[in-house]
Amino acid sequence: MIRSLLLGAATLALAGCAAGPGRLPAAGELTLPPAFRFAPDSAGQASLLSLMPASDPAYAVLSGAALADAPTLAAALARIDLARAEASRARADRLPGIDGSVSAYRSRASTAQVAAPPIPGVEIDRTRTSFGANLTARWDADLFGGLRARQRAALARIDAASADAAAVRLALLAEIAGSVTDWRTLAARGERLRLDLAAAERFITLASVRERAGIAPGLDRVQAESVAASSRSRVEALASERARIVGRLVTLVGRPAGEIELALAAPASPELLAPAPPSLPSTLLTNRPDVLAAGARLRAANGDVAAAAAARFPRLTLSSALGLLALSVGGLFDSDALSGSVGGELAGPLLDFGRIAADISRAEAGTFEAFANYRDAVFTALGDAEGSYALIAAADRELAAARAEAAATDRAARLSETRFRAGLSNFLLVLDAQRLALAAGERAAAARGRALRARITLWQALGGDSEL
Repeated sequence: MIRSLLLGAATLALAGCAAGPGRLPAAGELTLPPAFRFAPDSAGQASLLSLMPASDPAYAVLSGAALADAPTLAAALARIDLARAEASRARADRLPGIDGSVSAYRSRASTAQVAAPPIPGVEIDRTRTSFGANLTARWDADLFGGLRARQRAALARIDAASADAAAVRLALLAEIAGSVTDWRTLAARGERLRLDLAAAERFITLASVRERAGIAPGLDRVQAESVAASSRSRVEALASERARIVGRLVTLVGRPAGEIELALAAPASPELLAPAPPSLPSTLLTNRPDVLAAGARLRAANGDVAAAAAARFPRLTLSSALGLLALSVGGLFDSDALSGSVGGELAGPLLDFGRIAADISRAEAGTFEAFANYRDAVFTALGDAEGSYALIAAADRELAAARAEAAATDRAARLSETRFRAGLSNFLLVLDAQRLALAAGERAAAARGRALRARITLWQALGGDSEL
């Protein structure tokens, strides 16, 4: 019998070799440049944490609330639990299955079913009651590793789900930080516009006095009023941008607008412009959760190929049964009621008309798709980092130019007003200088906000920081 089983196994194994997976891609095939093209010199080292508004009280409150129960993050964590349940099932499939049952039957036979001829004076009982109890066990020996491959794939999917959750967390924190930064930028722009409005109202008062004294035309007052009206309209326009930021934070954090506005109302010191930290692509691949998720899915796809390939080979299933059968409950404890069996089954495909080969091809295609997605994640991460480094450099240059322009126009506005009060300049030149100073000051505030935003973008591109 054993010789027959071995011969059958050899026959089925040879049949399984007819179709198999080809060469599969691996994550190690990718080569990356040794350093980022736009990264700063190593002399300007800084931590990733310094790129975020970690000291801003609004960011601290809102990010903490989001990490506690933001809807998108809760959904990502639920997907981890789902992947863990699937992995537990894959592990359980490798262990024996033991079932138990108890039964009680009562049957009645018809007169025609009684085989013996009727005996005068003797009545045959045509009812029967039986009781039983059974234990059965079944185990797939997994000779060729199909179940192990499925378990490896399931474990890799836990890693992928965990990395996906980390990516959601990363994007969530970056969006909250960006929104808080935008709010602070609006506050800075609003403060500059209010100063300009106060200056314009002073000019209205001055022009009115000069008009009443008959030393200046009414046109000066009208022009001063137009400058003030422009400042007021720009101040009011900031309200719509504030509403948009609050609405975005409501979605991100999962809190009512009142709580969001209360958190944003907390005063904060101006954030410092931290230098961009240098980094290597290897660090990027270690920290970027989307790259980790893509790598885990590639491992899972390779496990699916191995599981599909294992279906070519025979399966050895061992089974046993232990039962009790008696015509009364008390008889179940009699040794004569005991019955049992043990055995094994060797089964495998002989002629499946290409079903297994199609399953293997489908799993291979899934692997090549996973590898393409992995390459896309790697080069997306690399492109994000390169672009973010270049964006910081450009934003810093823009900020320096905007600050220089604002300082120059402020000096020109003050000088023009001084010359006007001394009777050395006309009112139109004063208003033109004021308009230029207003626009330049607001541009400088907006440029500083873009420089801070660029640092948050780099923080996200490099995979964030575990301290947050």
